Amino acid sequence: MLLLCAFLVGLVSGLRTFLAAATVSWFARLAMLPVAATPMAFMGYRYTPIVFTVLAIVELITDTLPSTPSRKVPPQFIARVMSGAMAGATVGAAAQMLVLGLVLGILGAVAGTLGGSAVREKLAAAFHRDPPAALLEDVAAIAIAVCSLLVLG
Repeated sequence: MLLLCAFLVGLVSGLRTFLAAATVSWFARLAMLPVAATPMAFMGYRYTPIVFTVLAIVELITDTLPSTPSRKVPPQFIARVMSGAMAGATVGAAAQMLVLGLVLGILGAVAGTLGGSAVREKLAAAFHRDPPAALLEDVAAIAIAVCSLLVLG
């Protein structure tokens, strides 16, 4: 179950770069992900969840702007993969499987980036505009992030 969770938080990173990191860091901070004695301990530090939450909120707002570049351009794609790796590694570290969690987080981030883009394009076409599609994607990303980690708790 933990490995599925690592993939899912990676998937969330593909949808919203900072949302998975924010969610995972809150779970680590609240000791729902026991990472204190691992290399990912910093995810549970006092200010880490706050920083990632602020970044996630800014991203949720800027994602709806027409000037926001595609998630598939190299800088955005790389950021999502790195975020997925970090979130997946944190989940994996909770079960002493940091590397496997990292790999699954990367795979999830790639799937979330490419799949999320395709689904959002179809939704935007169905709505004849992008904002409702972006909002649905936000809701789905939040639900997947929280639900996947609650299963562990």
